[in-house]
Parts: sequence; C-alpha cells; structure tokens
Amino acid sequence: MVLAVFVFGSIGYAYFGLSPIDAMYMTITTITTVGYRELNGPDLTNAEKVFTMTIIVTGVSTALYTLTLSVQVIVEGQLREFVGRRRMDRKIASMREHVIVCGWGRVGRAAAYDIMATGRVVVVVDMNADRVAGLTIPTIVGDATHDSTLRDAGIEHATALIAALEGDAENLFVTLSSRAINPDLFIVARARQEESVNKLSRAGADRVVNPQELGAARMASFVVQPNVAEFVDVVMHERSMDFRMQEVEIHEDSPLAGISLRDANLRQRAGVLVLALRLDDGAFNTNPDPDTIIHANHVIIAVGTDEALQHLVEVCR
Repeated sequence: MVLAVFVFGSIGYAYFGLSPIDAMYMTITTITTVGYRELNGPDLTNAEKVFTMTIIVTGVSTALYTLTLSVQVIVEGQLREFVGRRRMDRKIASMREHVIVCGWGRVGRAAAYDIMATGRVVVVVDMNADRVAGLTIPTIVGDATHDSTLRDAGIEHATALIAALEGDAENLFVTLSSRAINPDLFIVARARQEESVNKLSRAGADRVVNPQELGAARMASFVVQPNVAEFVDVVMHERSMDFRMQEVEIHEDSPLAGISLRDANLRQRAGVLVLALRLDDGAFNTNPDPDTIIHANHVIIAVGTDEALQHLVEVCR
C-alpha cells in the first residue's frame, strides 16, 4: 500500500512538471510529514494543492497503518510464526505416503504416536491451535471437514487417514470428503455410537473402530485369558520384548508368488513363524497347511524378532 501511494504520488508530481527525482522527493516528504523544502511551494496551482492534500491523507494513514502492523509482527512474534508455517506447509507438500490423523484428542494422539513408533510419517489436523501448539509433528490448524484443509495436509499423496474427531457426524463428513479426493486412501474412522458403524462403512471407511467396545473387550480378555491378552499386548504395542507381529503383502514380482509355504521355507530362510494368510477375498487362512500356494496379493501374517521380520520383507520383495 505504501509502495502504491509512492508510485501514484511520483507519477502525479511528474505530471505537474517536476523531474522524476523531484517528484519522488516531494512524495516522500509528503508521506512522512517531513515537508522539508517544498518544491514550487508558492507557485502550486489549485490542482497541485488538491493532489498534495490527497497524498497527505492517503500516504500518512497508510504509513501509520504499516508501522502499526510492523510493530505488531515484531512484538507478538507473528513473523516467526508465519515463516514457520510456510516452512511447515512446504514440508507437508513434499510428503509422500504419509498418514493423516484428524483430531488431536486422546484417541488421535495415541494413534499418532503408535504409528510414528513404526517409522511412518504423520500429519495432524486439528481446529484448536492451542492443542497442537509446540508439537514437533507436522500440523495443520483447520477444520478437517473442509476439502481445502485436507488438501493442505497432502491427502492426495497420503496412504491412510484416521478420522478421530469428537462427533460421529464430523467423522462421517471427513470420510466422505477423503474418499472423494483420494479413492485409494485407506480410511480408519472412529465411531461413538453403534448405529454409526454401518454409516461410516457405507461412506467409504475401510475400518470403523469403536474405542469403547474395544476397551471393554480388552478388559474382558484380561479376566478370561489374562496371559494371552498380556502376551498380545506385549507383541503388538510394547517395546520391552524383541518379538513382533507383522504383515507382508506378496506382489506379482515377488519370488514367493506361485510357490507353496513348504517350498518358501520361511521358518528356515527368515526365522519367522507364519500365523495366517489373508487371501484375495479377504478371508484368513489361519495356521495354513504347508502345501498352501502363495499367490500375488496374498498377505502373510508372521511373528518373529525385528531382525527376522526385516529379513522376511527382503525375502518377499
């Protein structure tokens, strides 16, 4: 705005016959209210006087407004926030195959930390700026139900999204919008009410989770089969045991595609135990027969140490 007034004033004074340098000089002294050595002062025409008054009103108000904003930026640290936001936006725009977590509540927070523990990159979306303040995780402050917010989070290049907002209606809207923008996205939605499970599935969620039901089932399992429940918790969630469970998808160019589990000999080659195969139709073949043929798009679910599971990934690649 200040630059526009400066250009306008310089052109105007030049039109009234001043040289370019004198025109710029007159504009600067007028805007800054210095008024030092007014050029052609006694000989100003009425048109020049009106033009000068216009420059004074617009220039001084614009300069004061700019000064006020500059002080506000410096005092309140908005410049640092703006630069940090731009850097964060560029970082998110360059991300590929990341996971978007919508909602930084208890469920979203726990899910994000578990995902990051596996080495995956997470982008958090939440409307409450104070709730995500200070996070080192890439964040987007905005309404996750808006397409523009999801695009800012890089949904076109994400592989998965977790809808963990407070209400089922918001999660339903996020699911619909996300599925429309990225049809290949894997979506996990949170449901508070039992009747919302089918609605979220029809809206495009690949998995719908009711935390209350899962918590109740987990509590019951500790009563009925405490050792089994604790072992599963250690294997799946804790890091105190060098023993993990992992899934590996078989692609068409995998050396295991088309051969039997016996010939694959994963126990000997990779040091893992195959618990199940997930078939093309989504069914699980638990404790599969050694003569079971491994096909492309099958998913091997195995258990073993971190080193053995990494070796399994290399064998299946």
